[in-house]
Amino acid sequence: MRIYGFHAVLARLRHSPESINELYVDQDRDDPRMRELVKLATDLGVRAMSADANRLDRLCPKRRHQGVVAIVEAAVPTLTLEDLLAGIDGPALLLVLDGVTDPRNLGACLRVADGAGCHGVIAPKDHSCLLTEVAIQTASGAAESVPYVMVTNLARALDTLQENRVWTVGAADEATESIYEIEVPQSVAWVLGAEGTGLRRLTRDRCDLLASIPMAGQVSSLNVSVAAGIVLYETVRQRAAAGSPAS
Repeated sequence: MRIYGFHAVLARLRHSPESINELYVDQDRDDPRMRELVKLATDLGVRAMSADANRLDRLCPKRRHQGVVAIVEAAVPTLTLEDLLAGIDGPALLLVLDGVTDPRNLGACLRVADGAGCHGVIAPKDHSCLLTEVAIQTASGAAESVPYVMVTNLARALDTLQENRVWTVGAADEATESIYEIEVPQSVAWVLGAEGTGLRRLTRDRCDLLASIPMAGQVSSLNVSVAAGIVLYETVRQRAAAGSPAS
């Protein structure tokens, strides 16, 4: 697998340098940003090999690599839901994605989850997206900092969250209350479906609570990563207003 660009490569260096098999940097770049990356790689025992622009372009055709390309071991989610929950100290903030198959949407969700201090993103193994090159690049480093947990059975995973005192709140257009009218539970997992189709019936029925995102215009739905940002940051806002500890 190839990852490229400063954010993605620096994040992989900081979190999992041993997974980098080859690292190529633009031989014509000698700016502070590049020197910082090369120094970090050297300190971590990763050799940064100089390459000309043509070779970098061949490694990542039609991609904006910024002069940095790494050949890495594929990122396969190995963390279990139980491990994720055991590692949370304080109120949980989680994001559950039901049927999100677009790698760009996954990457954008990971990025906004990182910004909101989300403890992890959960998705079913079927009808979901793996951590592909595109997802990692779109996440801009968040694929390394936010755990991505893939579960065999999403309904059972929601049961597990509830057994661990994490409320499951589904974002659904048909909900009678909006996200601004409910009091977001202290420990919460926001459950979002794919744009257009929304939550599957079984997933919707498993949620403790449903809430809608108000739509004042002509469009009927938002991109899932935009919706994720809205619900996660509404949780952050309510916690701050209540004086609760941030996640």
